Amino acid sequence: MSEYVVELRDCRKTFPGVVALNKMQLAVKPGEIHGLIGENGAGKSTLIKVLTGVHQPDKGEIYVDGQKLSFRNPNESAAAGIACVYQELNIEKLLSITDNIFINKWIKGAGGLLDYKTMHQKAQEVMASLGQDVDPRKAAGTFGMGVQQMIEIAKAVLIDAKMIIMDEPTSSLGEKEVKQLMDTCRELKERGIGIVFVSHKLEELFELCDRVTVIRDGQYIETRDISEWDHDSLISAMVGRTLDNLFPKEFGVKGDVALKVEHLEEGGVLRDVSFEAYNGQILGFAGLVGAGRTETMRAIFGADAIDGGKIFVHGKEVKIKNPAQAIRAGIAFLTEDRKGQGLILPESIKHNVVLASMKKFSRGLFLNYKEIEEASEKNISDLKIKTPSADERAGQLSGGNQQKVVVGKWVNTNADIYIFDEPTRGIDVGAKIEVYNVMNQLVKQGKCVIMVSSELPEILGMSDRVIVMRGGKVMGEIERDTEHFNQESLMKAAWGGKLS
Repeated sequence: MSEYVVELRDCRKTFPGVVALNKMQLAVKPGEIHGLIGENGAGKSTLIKVLTGVHQPDKGEIYVDGQKLSFRNPNESAAAGIACVYQELNIEKLLSITDNIFINKWIKGAGGLLDYKTMHQKAQEVMASLGQDVDPRKAAGTFGMGVQQMIEIAKAVLIDAKMIIMDEPTSSLGEKEVKQLMDTCRELKERGIGIVFVSHKLEELFELCDRVTVIRDGQYIETRDISEWDHDSLISAMVGRTLDNLFPKEFGVKGDVALKVEHLEEGGVLRDVSFEAYNGQILGFAGLVGAGRTETMRAIFGADAIDGGKIFVHGKEVKIKNPAQAIRAGIAFLTEDRKGQGLILPESIKHNVVLASMKKFSRGLFLNYKEIEEASEKNISDLKIKTPSADERAGQLSGGNQQKVVVGKWVNTNADIYIFDEPTRGIDVGAKIEVYNVMNQLVKQGKCVIMVSSELPEILGMSDRVIVMRGGKVMGEIERDTEHFNQESLMKAAWGGKLS
């Protein structure tokens, strides 16, 4: 009997022009929470797809409970006991929880009819075992991300999975939902199920994992017990170099007010939101989930209609009713949903990076493809986008490289005001620093940068000034050189407390 529930040995996988995996290995014990970490483009997604039968390796072996197997498709991988909860949840929101759990695994009764009574009962039982007291007859889309994620985990439990891969499972969850997920992982561990926990959040790995494997540039680096790692050694192994400063803050020269918002109102969402943002500075927006930070940015950008208030750009009032008017006013908005709102995934990198600045690259009715090619190559070089060429489809890139394409798209607009909404969510440490350096370059050019982030160390590390929101209202404004510029004060304001 093998000591590993799943083992991958000496795996190689290539795509045209790219060696995605080479000499890759991973070994997961039963009842172990095994962390997997690496920069974006390190090969994590390809590794997951090999284990789940989406890709077939060019070389290498997969063992399940010591038995050598090969998977031609995901069904064969699932039949062997390997399940995956992907970062982009595979939920049919209009169908019930029961339908989502049993899709393609229907229980049938007499006459071949679906036995919904039994399926509802089993769905309720498996969800209850995951800490969810829900009505399985209700549509999955009526529940939040935390419950939807548990539905995906319930599918894995239902097929008696021996190993569950969780791909960035906390990236879209609130604090309470993260705690529930971690409790669920520990319960699954107690049942003897092996878990591969993929995360860019080092604190999650240290809290949850038994061992951690680091991969880099498509190759296995090393595996250690969690007690043998610390933050610095993990980061060094992941990026291949030491990172002395995770937040490479550089200061611009504070200029005039670039953006002024007065008494912004949006029914039931925003209440009397007022603030100023300056040229040559990064203004951070902090707050708990649902505080109204993203809604404020969407209102400024014209993505959502407002009920009242005024917006001024360089001292002149502007009426912004749609994103096109915001772009003409010199505002760029990097949304938190890069796949749904930031990119056209089937299109190439070079087409995506000019989406917001087509006029700049047009000559009458025609696009100047030579200039587009030059701009995209410059974006690839400046932002260190890992890709075979500018013709690569955006959907084929890793999450961090997709984020860099979004950054490039808006940098090409040469806007005056840049709004970054959760700019480093779901990307690795190295990619984060490259995004921070883009912000530094913008403020040193005298641009105005607004950054929305749920990561307080990021807010404190990169902001010159911070606005804290709660319940659609501004609770406080904190300057970098004051005594309140710390996590305790930000959290106090986020929870509704007043700062002296």
